[in-house]
Amino acid sequence: MATKYIAVAGNIGSGKSSLVDFLCRHYKLKPFFEPNDINPYLVLFYKDMKRWAFHSQMHFLTHKFRIHQELDRHPGTVVQDRTIYEDAEIFATNLHRMGYMTNDEFRTYKDLYCTMLDAIKPPDIMIYLECPLKTLKKRIAKRGRAMEKSVSDGYLRRLEKLYKKWIVDYKRCPLINFSTEKMDYLSDFICRHDLLNTIEKYL
Repeated sequence: MATKYIAVAGNIGSGKSSLVDFLCRHYKLKPFFEPNDINPYLVLFYKDMKRWAFHSQMHFLTHKFRIHQELDRHPGTVVQDRTIYEDAEIFATNLHRMGYMTNDEFRTYKDLYCTMLDAIKPPDIMIYLECPLKTLKKRIAKRGRAMEKSVSDGYLRRLEKLYKKWIVDYKRCPLINFSTEKMDYLSDFICRHDLLNTIEKYL
């Protein structure tokens, strides 16, 4: 496989990490995961979103930028779990609309984000994972991450609405829409074959 940058996008619980793991095992690729474990504000954010939203999003943005720089330098094909575009255009935008980031905070955030975009290359292919809210909730509950237990249905719905608008307008690279409601590609040979064939058309 020629050197490529594959990005996997989708809402919380849509199956991004599972797909990244699968693609990396199948093609022997380098994964780049979301830096949740190193964000010191994330637990605080889920307890008090308004107090810690700006801090948490700025931390995610700067670390995601570093990840983009690292994968840009990587000599082989890479797969990324959630992009910098989602950080800004989904999560930070949602927090601003909810009143958890002030206009000045959001303006500062977007100025930095737009500056960063000039310094990174877009993916060669974007895989967007679609999944209904009911299934998202079941997966979030099943994996049992303490900081996600307080995530409300309304919060997930707002994210989903922004994701749908973002993906319709997304033009940075070829896009694959894939439903992960049943995650058939993990157990169904035909579904897995179709998914890999679709990806390989772009790679």
